[in-house]
Amino acid sequence: MILAGGVVETGGKIIKGGEALDAMLEELELVMLEADMGRASIEEVITALRNELVGNRLRKGADLSKVVEASLKRALRTLLSAGYWDFDATVDSLLESGDLPVVIMMVGVNGTGKTTTTAKIAYRLKNKGRKVVLAASDTFRAGAIDQLEIHAERLDIRCISSQRGGDAAAIARDAIEHAKARKMDVVIVDTAGRMQNKLNLMEELRKVHRVTKPHLVLFVGDALAGNDAVEQAKEFQRMLKFDGAVLCKLDTDAKGGAALSIAHATDKPIVLAGVGQEYDDLKQFDPDWLIEEVFT
Repeated sequence: MILAGGVVETGGKIIKGGEALDAMLEELELVMLEADMGRASIEEVITALRNELVGNRLRKGADLSKVVEASLKRALRTLLSAGYWDFDATVDSLLESGDLPVVIMMVGVNGTGKTTTTAKIAYRLKNKGRKVVLAASDTFRAGAIDQLEIHAERLDIRCISSQRGGDAAAIARDAIEHAKARKMDVVIVDTAGRMQNKLNLMEELRKVHRVTKPHLVLFVGDALAGNDAVEQAKEFQRMLKFDGAVLCKLDTDAKGGAALSIAHATDKPIVLAGVGQEYDDLKQFDPDWLIEEVFT
């Protein structure tokens, strides 16, 4: 953990554990709880912060409470920045490598905005001049197939689909073959997210993953779901390792604790943020913006 500038190696008062420090840490713990950050993540961050501070020296004239808060902000920034990768630059790099089409697999629980996020990513890539194909591999819900087909029509993008109950992996494979034959750039695979039957879901997702060999797997979470979003992320990480997360509804969630907890619980970065209903309301995730929101 990187401590703030008020800590010096020599001279100054030694920071000791005790009531004063405890009170400051409790106050910061409350800030993170109010931001909907998971208790396990908070405890680990606070414990690490306490261990780093106690025994260090405080620069003459420095305010301990400000040093503690600044140190926590740095710790959270480090947490959000760990393993961070740029979505656009990563896709560009994969395209340049020539292994086409680039396959992006979308995973997450139904109702989190996964299908809409799939359309937003397709829009983002199309605007950059990429030729995109969608695969409607959430065959469990007829509504999901219809929804993706409507988005594809609006965006003038091809969507490969079948009737409800079709073979999710076969649809994804057909989309990849379609893209290869027509020299398309990217295939985005929308998958099922029903959590009622985890065993069947896990088998289906693993089969889709095995067949498509995706370059990137993105978990889609709902910022408003708080700790539920964290549990979902951990569940999908157990089922199928993902490379990064997209957090939806960040425009309505000024708290941001779900992002901090997902990054902490899965060791995977938040790479994109959904900030509205329009197709262009998908932004590169900014850790600094989120931390400022938490402490505002």
